[in-house]
Amino acid sequence: MKFTKAIETIFNKYLPSPFSIAVLLTVLTMLLAFFFTEAPPEENHILAILSYWENGIWNEGLLVFAYQMMLILVLGHILVLSKPVNALIVKLTNLVSNTSNAVLLVSVATMLVSFFNWGLGLIFGAIMARKVAEASQARGFSINYPLVGAAGYIGLMVWHGGMSGSAPLKVGESGHLASLMAGVGDAGLAQQLPSLIGFDETIFSTSNLVVFGVLLLVLPTFLYFLGKRTATTIVNLPIYKNEASLQETPSGADKIDHSKLFGIAFGTIVIIAFCYQYFENIKQLVVTPNMLNFFMLGLALWFHGSFSNFLNALQEAISGASGILVQFPLYFGIMGIMRDSGMVVSISDFFVSIATQTTLPIFTFFSAGLVNIFVPSGGGQWAVQGPIIVESALKLGVPLPKAIMALAYGDQITNMLQPFWALPLLGITKLKAREILPYTVLLMLVGSVIFLSSLLLLF
Repeated sequence: MKFTKAIETIFNKYLPSPFSIAVLLTVLTMLLAFFFTEAPPEENHILAILSYWENGIWNEGLLVFAYQMMLILVLGHILVLSKPVNALIVKLTNLVSNTSNAVLLVSVATMLVSFFNWGLGLIFGAIMARKVAEASQARGFSINYPLVGAAGYIGLMVWHGGMSGSAPLKVGESGHLASLMAGVGDAGLAQQLPSLIGFDETIFSTSNLVVFGVLLLVLPTFLYFLGKRTATTIVNLPIYKNEASLQETPSGADKIDHSKLFGIAFGTIVIIAFCYQYFENIKQLVVTPNMLNFFMLGLALWFHGSFSNFLNALQEAISGASGILVQFPLYFGIMGIMRDSGMVVSISDFFVSIATQTTLPIFTFFSAGLVNIFVPSGGGQWAVQGPIIVESALKLGVPLPKAIMALAYGDQITNMLQPFWALPLLGITKLKAREILPYTVLLMLVGSVIFLSSLLLLF
């Protein structure tokens, strides 16, 4: 564990807050643009860069995307706080009797839920880990709680290859690739862009499903044997209760808010509208952020049964999206500088000069993993790195779905090293980042072997 201890020390000593990182990256991008790009004719170079930055921050299409990602996290959290999902978690934890079967159960369940939705999987895994700890207290068996917490975070290692993955979702929208590449590269390459890339070529492709199947087999098995070899710890936690389950005595017009009839009826309307509006998308395996959020909205209303329960859960869930609200525009500003200054084309040309059809996905995987440490947002990363990857793939003849999934795999793997998205889990479990980090780093190393092998052999 000396290796992971060293990483922990480095993070604690040198890594600032995610917001500070976004600001530092913004300044760094401005400096790079100033020194390595040419000034527009008859225009001040510094003022031009500031203009690129401001245009990127308020890019309407990207702001819509940021709101879509906020809803994915919030609605996923709301679903986990519902009574049906909470009851399922309690039943599952009744099967636990030691660390090994605890991490096996938590990791498998979390990975399956995270494949559907990353926000749902993140909170589901956190509450499962917490409930396991409570079960160990109530029934008198000991566990390695940090290892169980790491198992509850493992969904962030598969999410970008799942149904809520930012890059696959966006390229599944008609016209997104053309919008992303507007003003980037030459017109000849732009004409090669498809209108969209469906889930049948990315998330539900045979290659990606095989990768997920291997992860679902190998990672929980690895945690299972790790659980047998690690020492157990004493757990002393209060019983976790979310405020969404609290009931108030309704009176007057408040009865509408507490009425199960109104809540379930409106949820039914949403589900009916979803089925009508997106039936063709479902048949063609095309999933968009709007489609996913609309479905989760109806499902959340159903599961909570009343507007009051839904709104109580919303109050608790909304805080987890605050980072997206403020930080995404900063990443969009970085994208604006890189695109309008010509940096995207320059970086793309560099990758083309050193890569081949075989090695470009590998370079993409490692570069995405590195970027994710400093830009811990799949959506923000796609906005910044997406044009570079698409441009490079078109020039080298690499299939776009393969290049996109290489980015998705690289982005998600270093979530096991960058604990930004673990903040909700740490808050719920009362664990500390330094406690789960030694185990998540090991998961990252095992996962990297699987992802790199798949990019070389499967796609």
